[in-house]
This record gives sequence, structure tokens and C-alpha cells, in this order.
Amino acid sequence: MSNKEASEGNKGSHQTQLYVQVPSTCLPIVYSPEYNITFMGLEKLHPFDAGKWGKVIHFLKEEQFITDEMIVPAREASEEDLLVVHTKRYLNRLKWSLVVATITEIPPLIFLPNFLVQRKVLRPLRTQTGGTIMAGKLAMDRGWAINVGGGFHHCSSDKGGGFCAYADITLAIKFLFERVDGVSRATIIDLDAHQGNGHERDFLDDRRVYIMDVYNRYIYPGDGFAKRAIKRKVELDWGTEDTEYLQKVELHCEGALNEIRPDIIVYNAGTDVLDGDPLGGLAISPQGIVKRDEIVFRAARRRGIPILMVTSGGYQKKTARIIADSILNLHRQRLIGGEVVLSTSMVTPLIY
Repeated sequence: MSNKEASEGNKGSHQTQLYVQVPSTCLPIVYSPEYNITFMGLEKLHPFDAGKWGKVIHFLKEEQFITDEMIVPAREASEEDLLVVHTKRYLNRLKWSLVVATITEIPPLIFLPNFLVQRKVLRPLRTQTGGTIMAGKLAMDRGWAINVGGGFHHCSSDKGGGFCAYADITLAIKFLFERVDGVSRATIIDLDAHQGNGHERDFLDDRRVYIMDVYNRYIYPGDGFAKRAIKRKVELDWGTEDTEYLQKVELHCEGALNEIRPDIIVYNAGTDVLDGDPLGGLAISPQGIVKRDEIVFRAARRRGIPILMVTSGGYQKKTARIIADSILNLHRQRLIGGEVVLSTSMVTPLIY
């Protein structure tokens, strides 16, 4: 074997702390208190509720669906983990507070020393990114997994934006392709109100990844170049309501999964489609969002396809309650909670 072949054979073989064995007593729900961004009130300068992830867990505990012992604790993605997708140049740019302020849309970050920006803003986002990668492996092992954070779908390998500093969706899929036997095709179902231009740019020329994207055609980012990666594009008008929305979601979700059967579905379940969201511009009710998630999970489970859900955008205080209600509904419908193992594939020994 040549040196070049040896080096290619070792691709994806760096040691990672993200693909760990998880006790069977844990549900495949990934979270860490480190997800939440709280620092001198600066997080309130962005419409995003930077503590919503902890509130989701709080509501699930209140309903006695979950306890701390049942949660899979998310681990922070290391620089080596991030380099599976990101360029070194991009990661170095995040060492400038101005760059992070632009990506997160919190201008006062410009004036903070970068070590504080790293600790208070980027570390939580790296931990959520690690959570998405961990949830990808869990979904293959258990048939489903939910990262209570993540879904940074505007970030690509070399560019962040729209509060997205790390490309967690791309990373989760690349990790699976490189490390889990039997995973060679993935479908992204992106139902956040905004176009998912980050993963679209990353997978533009990758035939292994099928992208379905349903979004408000009139809002950020309007990335025409990235749209070329979308295999099933559903562009919505201002104020789209439940009936039309749910019909389109079901029709195209079924169509996408009938067109190509993937080994994993990554479901970007943004709640910024909610009526009254300051950035989404759609008019979906809380019940509509719960039903939407049920439609996607039902389509996946009926076909026996593992599904990973990330929570993505959602810019109102009430979205945490809706996410929790949706997870509880998925359990009531018996779409999550069972210990059915859809894949017995093990990670390769190279990763440890």
C-alpha cells in the first residue's frame, strides 16, 4: 500500500470522545447545561432565546418523561473533530471577536476579549455541535435520537452566519460516513423557516446526500448558489398556515423517502415557523408544529430508517414548551421511546 493510500485509509481515524458507548438506561436524548448562553445579558441582544434548550429539558422533567440520569450528556467537539469538515483557516478566524459578533449577530461581542467569547459563546455552540455528532451515532444504534440543541444549518465548512458558527449537520453526516459501517446515504429534511444554505453548500456535489428544504422564500439567506444542492425544494409564501404547510410537508416527506431510501435521516426541526416569529414570517400554530414533527417521525419509523432530530431556529419564548410538547407527543404516538435497534453496525476500531 502506498503512503497516499495509507493516509486515505486513515481518514476519519482521529481519536474522538464523541462516539462513546451509552448505557441502555439512557434515552437517546442528548443535552448539556453547557448549551445555554448567558453572559452579562448580551445574549438578549439577539432575538434567539439563548436559554431555550435548558427550558425544554425542564419541561420534560416536569412531565416526568425524563430524569438527569436518562439524558446522554453532550461533549464539546474538539478542534480535531471540527476539522473533519471545517477548514483550519475558518476555525482560526473564530479567534477574532469581530468575526464571532458578525456570525452571531450580537455586535457588542466586538468589544470583548476573545477568550471570553470562546468560553461564553463558542464553547456552548461547540458543545451543541458535539451533541449532534453524538446523536448521529445514537440514532444508528437506537433507531432515533434527539439533540435538544444544534441545527446550525447556515454554517458551512468555511463560513458561518445566522447565529451558526459550526456546521453540526454536515459534521454528523461526515462522521457517520467515515466511522459507521453501512451508512453511505443520508437525507436531510430541513423544516426550519430559513433555507439551510450551510449544509447545502457542503454537500453541493455529494450524491450520497439528498436534501429536502421547506422554507419562506422571501427571507434570509436567499442563497441561490446553495439552492442547487436541494433535491426537493418547497418555497413558501409569507403567512403560510397549518393546512397548506402540513399537506406540503407530508407530500414531500413521503416523496423524498420514496425517491431514495437513506441509511439515516437528519431532521432539522426549527420552530421559527411559529405564528408571530419575528424572523420566520410564517403562521404555523403550536399544534401544527407538533403534528409536523409527528409526520416526519412517522415516515421514518414506518420505513425503519434511523432519524436524528435537531432543534435549530425558534425565536420566541414559547418555543421551548412547543419542542417539549412535540417530544412528549412522539412518545405518546410510540414513535420514540422503544429500544428497537435498527442497526447493529459497530464503529470501526480506528476511532478510539
